[in-house]
Amino acid sequence: MEQIQHLISDTNLTNSSMTYSYFTPEDFTDDYEMIAKTTKQFLKLDVKPQLEKGLSIENQNVRVLFEKAGDIGLLGIEVPEAYGGFELGKMVAGLVAEIMGAAGSFSVSFNIHVGVGTLPYVYFGTEAQKEKYLPKLTSGEWIGAYALTESNAGSDALNSKTTAVLNKEGTDWILNGEKQWITNAHLADCYVVFGKIAEGMTAFIVERTFEGVSVGPEEKKMGINGSSTATLILEDVKIPVGNVLGEIGKGHHIALNILNMARLKLAFANIGTAKHALHLSVAYAKERKQFSKALIGFTMIQEKVANMAVRIFGAESAAYRTAGAMDEALQSVDSVEELVRIVADFMIDCAINKVNSSEALDYIVDEAVQIHGGYGYMQEYEVENLYRDARINRIFEGTNEINRLAIAKGLLKKIEKGQLWSAKNEVDNRTHALTRHYGYLVKAKQLIGIVVKALAGPLGESIEEEQEYLGLLASMNERLFIMESALLRTEKALIKNGESEEKKKMLMSDVICEEGYRSIQTAAISFVSSALPDEDSRGLMLMEIQAISAPLYSNMFIKKREIIQGIIESARYSV
Repeated sequence: MEQIQHLISDTNLTNSSMTYSYFTPEDFTDDYEMIAKTTKQFLKLDVKPQLEKGLSIENQNVRVLFEKAGDIGLLGIEVPEAYGGFELGKMVAGLVAEIMGAAGSFSVSFNIHVGVGTLPYVYFGTEAQKEKYLPKLTSGEWIGAYALTESNAGSDALNSKTTAVLNKEGTDWILNGEKQWITNAHLADCYVVFGKIAEGMTAFIVERTFEGVSVGPEEKKMGINGSSTATLILEDVKIPVGNVLGEIGKGHHIALNILNMARLKLAFANIGTAKHALHLSVAYAKERKQFSKALIGFTMIQEKVANMAVRIFGAESAAYRTAGAMDEALQSVDSVEELVRIVADFMIDCAINKVNSSEALDYIVDEAVQIHGGYGYMQEYEVENLYRDARINRIFEGTNEINRLAIAKGLLKKIEKGQLWSAKNEVDNRTHALTRHYGYLVKAKQLIGIVVKALAGPLGESIEEEQEYLGLLASMNERLFIMESALLRTEKALIKNGESEEKKKMLMSDVICEEGYRSIQTAAISFVSSALPDEDSRGLMLMEIQAISAPLYSNMFIKKREIIQGIIESARYSV
């Protein structure tokens, strides 16, 4: 705690002192970089040695790491100062989560604790609840968990069978049910548990020591084996009425909005893991020789590395942009109702970040194994473990399929209101050097506009039941958001530093925009071809798509070879 407290007392690390519009990683000052350095030292000196020994619940080394993280202040980044935290917001929390992405399964335990295990108290707790629980969670004395999922519900998380009934005296709720796949289940001292009462879904604070609380055996998982995952069993558990979190019957507000925040935090962790996988891949490819030549000297390997870097750049740009915008929007919140409204407004952005980052990570760890060849399949090489650990991220915090449906349905609501793109998503082409890049962005929006016109046909009446179409709509919006985020970041860098200093960002944005446009064009053709049963209407709309004049396609191979030059030298992701 003292390490970060020292940094804060000596510098002006307050949200009000910074402008968060279109925030980029380059906007972090040296003061914030000191927090990054503290996190990296914790990872190197404390986490890595324990990972090498093998994290396990039995030998308590996970809890030791939590206590150390609490000591140096890493558990309180988003917690108000009054309860032992620093209230530094989503951007700094994202920076810490990203670095912790290289912490293997401990990253999962850590991010669940500081995210869904802590933030419900921050945003929805009473003063008494905050005073009781937040100091313990911030110091690492207690570990938090979040219990929403049930075996019968799965993705339909609000269809809870866990029930709560108020006793005759009106002093306690009696809670019964089981919550499945609870991260930190065996470690946690307190759980945020969701159950149904007559008024609707309600959130309860359940302490591990409450009578009737038990935890099932550890699940045997594909990966993240150093984290605890088990069933939380609740048998006639007496919950004091003062342990209702938020409003009675409005637990869904907590569940959905905390999940939105968790999706963004997960995106940052995925980005950190992806950077680590790239580092391991380049380091190996520089050492490993085939045909008397280092692997990294082969252009097909170089292309793989470049694709990794480009995917990271896009995900990183989108995540920090979203975190900055959320911090800015949340600064003036003075009621739970306003909080719910604002966080809900970021639902599409958070879901996009979750889907994009998890799929980028899966692609990157797969290529990391491929670059390692047969050694990548062996457990003594770290990429084998990264490969297994990464797979859960497309399932965590709502499957990617559920998130895509949420993105598409959110987009449909914007269309109904005549808000296809909100003001915060609009960009102006102020930099001549990016004319080509913006050309793809503008044309991509035209393509989506054509798809929206197709919704005026017979499909529009039943679109919410047509999941394949919703998936295409979500994917197009996702690509557009990544293109736009990369461009905003690059434009900001060019204005500040000039073209000569920012060639790599320009190249990465160029690749993202051209390949993104191609992806959106293909999706638009698939959508229109399937959505319009009338041949004449379909033909006219397909001709409209083909008539869009995008910038001339370019040599992606040459651009990607340029992108990786600095990365090869340093064996690190760099822009």
